[in-house]
Amino acid sequence: MKEILTEIDKLQEEINSFRPLPAGTFKQLKEYYRVGLTYTSNAIEGNSLTETETKIVLEDGITIGGKPIKDYCEALGHSEAYDYIYKLAKDKGFSEDDIKKLHKLFYLRINGVKAGKYRKEKVFVSGSKYPLPSPEKVSELMQEFIGKIKDIEKKYHPVEYSAIAHKELVFIHPFVDGNGRVARLLMNLILLQKGYCIAIIPPILRRDYINALEKAHTDDKDFRGFIARAERETQKDYLRLLRT
Repeated sequence: MKEILTEIDKLQEEINSFRPLPAGTFKQLKEYYRVGLTYTSNAIEGNSLTETETKIVLEDGITIGGKPIKDYCEALGHSEAYDYIYKLAKDKGFSEDDIKKLHKLFYLRINGVKAGKYRKEKVFVSGSKYPLPSPEKVSELMQEFIGKIKDIEKKYHPVEYSAIAHKELVFIHPFVDGNGRVARLLMNLILLQKGYCIAIIPPILRRDYINALEKAHTDDKDFRGFIARAERETQKDYLRLLRT
């Protein structure tokens, strides 16, 4: 783990050497990763849009024939939540309301009543042997999460910190749906606030991602390592774009 973090910090030094980025370059990179993050994060959860189709939806506003309307709504909602993390990236930290806002932006087109609201019903994660908290405990657990996040931030490398925040939010599962997407948005918000680029998790690694997250119920070392490797690979891609 230490070796990966050392490599990440070296890559980050090179990324920082290009900064400040020209406004046009920053805008192009932001749009490039808007498509990449929206596609990958949604695909992990079963969204059927390809990366090219996601790009068409986001950039041209065109629906894709034969695809579920929910998939279209998820792409648009995630794109709006993506803009919000860039807005929050200028600040330090995040609040409970910020997390609710991320969910509201993502989920509004799917269910306006439940968007941005904590769940009031039991939910289950298929394939997991760990039960999720009852809806009555969600609000209290979210307050505890926000309360302890500063201590986690001080203890860990920023990339590990982002992974732990992701894990903690998913384990609370505060919303009826969209928890994985919101957790990955939160993780990337933290990375942006710390000066890192976002971390893309390719859909092909979905099983490894889920297995590492499941194991994190008892030991999150593998999950922290998984996210660190995702960040490292995204940094390499980011540098490839900057060098061209």
